[in-house]
Amino acid sequence: MNILGIETACDDTSAAIVRDGHEILSNIIWDQQRLHEKYRGVVPELAARRHTEVITRVIDEALVQANMTYADIDAIGVNAMRGLLRSVIVGVAAAKVIAFAQNIPIIGLHHIEGHIYSIILDHPDIDFPFVCLTVSGGHNMLIYVKGHGKYELLGMTLDDAAGEAFDKVAKLLNIGFPGGPIIDKLAKTGNPKSFSFPRPMLNKPNDDFSFSGLKTAVLTTIKKLKKELVPIPIPDIVASFQQAVVDVLVKKTIRAAIRKGVSNIAVAGGVSANSLLRQTFEQQTNEHNMQIYFPQMALCMDNAAMIASLAYYKLQNGETSGLTLDACPNAPFGI
Repeated sequence: MNILGIETACDDTSAAIVRDGHEILSNIIWDQQRLHEKYRGVVPELAARRHTEVITRVIDEALVQANMTYADIDAIGVNAMRGLLRSVIVGVAAAKVIAFAQNIPIIGLHHIEGHIYSIILDHPDIDFPFVCLTVSGGHNMLIYVKGHGKYELLGMTLDDAAGEAFDKVAKLLNIGFPGGPIIDKLAKTGNPKSFSFPRPMLNKPNDDFSFSGLKTAVLTTIKKLKKELVPIPIPDIVASFQQAVVDVLVKKTIRAAIRKGVSNIAVAGGVSANSLLRQTFEQQTNEHNMQIYFPQMALCMDNAAMIASLAYYKLQNGETSGLTLDACPNAPFGI
């Protein structure tokens, strides 16, 4: 079964074709980074406008790369739940037009569930149940995955997501956008023990996260150094900040896995590409005799392949949406 996936949650326009839930035939991603970097953040209106300009081209390229036409597509999966309203609308509208014209099923999907399926797409051998940490600029959740479509939300961020904190700290230091990869690179030349930043909620007996206080601690440090007329050691600051974020994410995730009695942990979303996060998870899970699963780098970012894979499993369960599908960008993660 050939599924066309469409993803326009934020500032990446993506279309992909996946066969039988696991074979990626194409996965095209149109990156808007240059469009937004001068604003040091995503501008929703500009993002939606660019989606509108390129969505048809991206879908056509996905078909060409897969050596297919619309006649070869059996169904369409589209992110309809989670993201920037105007961006999500573009993807949903495109999917509905194709579904109507080709008379094929359409499945509206949740962006965060899509990230979980980036793991299943890349590691079809992963055993249920497992604990999945989804971590990006827009979301930060700990989810107990019992089986296909069966979840228990363990915890989530109460304010900033980890990726959002990376972007905000990068903005404070004026080092560029997006902050995640820039900080990851700069931190390699810094000392993570230079500054003692807090580990928010690490000692709380729950699985929730909070990173706004950590960002404020970085801001306070920067202001103090400026007041003292001391040169700001950017590599040391970002290394110390990154270490604090990673400590919280890793320790809380492993603690949740131990409590749930599972030995498999998955990490998905844009921040799952962070090199220190991967290294620390590999070390810590090895010490606890656990298995850690990350998606390949191309599947860490927002992409349509994960959406197409998820759509396949939804179809196998008899789930479709119909042409009345609407964009619901603030839809809660379904349990």
